[in-house]
Amino acid sequence: MLDVRRLRLLRELKIRGTLAEVAEALQYSPSSVSQQLALLEKEAGVALLRKTGRRVQLTPQAEVLVAHTAQLLETLEQAEADLAASLTTVTGTVRIAVFQSAALALMPDALSRMSASYPEVRVEMTQREPETALHETWARDFDLVIAEQYPGHAAPRYAELDRIPLTSDAIRLAVPPPSPDRPAIMTLADTAELPWVMEPRGAASRHWAEQACRSAGFEPDVRFETADLQAQIRLIESGNAVALMPDLVWTGRGTTARLLGLPGDPHRTVFTSVRRSSAKRPAILAAREILAETAAALGPAGRPPAGTTGTAGTAGTAGAAAAVGRAVTSVTAHRAPPR
Repeated sequence: MLDVRRLRLLRELKIRGTLAEVAEALQYSPSSVSQQLALLEKEAGVALLRKTGRRVQLTPQAEVLVAHTAQLLETLEQAEADLAASLTTVTGTVRIAVFQSAALALMPDALSRMSASYPEVRVEMTQREPETALHETWARDFDLVIAEQYPGHAAPRYAELDRIPLTSDAIRLAVPPPSPDRPAIMTLADTAELPWVMEPRGAASRHWAEQACRSAGFEPDVRFETADLQAQIRLIESGNAVALMPDLVWTGRGTTARLLGLPGDPHRTVFTSVRRSSAKRPAILAAREILAETAAALGPAGRPPAGTTGTAGTAGTAGAAAAVGRAVTSVTAHRAPPR
């Protein structure tokens, strides 16, 4: 009989590439991982690994086992979800990966609601870039990811992950407050000679912003790079840069920046994904239910501050919340009574 824990180590090696990365992800020592895989080879009776320089490579027989292991882990996760659903109390841990603007706009209220409604559920939150977080949720590092998708820029798809809309928000041009020392800015094309701040290369927001500028007839002068949207806001408000910003970043705060609508009223979609095999686990259902309530409570996503100009319309929070309500089985019956 093949050992499931050792099979999982083999799958992790397929995903992560090196014994050191497997050890770090699972909090083992590299030597322990190597020993367990050697025992798995003995159990299987065939070679599973071969050395290629300093690395190891899976043999064709190992690839067969990895494919079966993925199915086995899904079955076990479904069994755990069914077992949890049979209980009268919602308990357990939900590991959430979330990008920065959603962490700031949604998570404080969502965590308070979870604590009040489902006090026996432990929520662990880690900030991650969406594309990385989707892969890590597929790899079982997280249980739920809050991710984003920009217009015309599809987020990665994994067959094992579902996808439910959470909200959407308008993307606007954020420019410094009016000043006699600065030229008036009314359109995206007016920023062609101005310094820009964007997220680092590889981010979906960076790719979308660059394409928007090129469609407006210029290559943006990206002088500042930071993944910290609060830092971007400070650069804009201080007159040092312009940027394309989604409305969710303005949740709970005002700004001296001017927000200008863009042609076509582009919106970013915010969604949640979980592994399909764990989607019916009550703690995950509870987390999704609370997140949908929190997003709906924001109203039009982000509520852009006064002073917003342009043609941008209202966001799709209500419709997205309705989609969540249809797709996620309610666990309201298991909520704690109001305190």
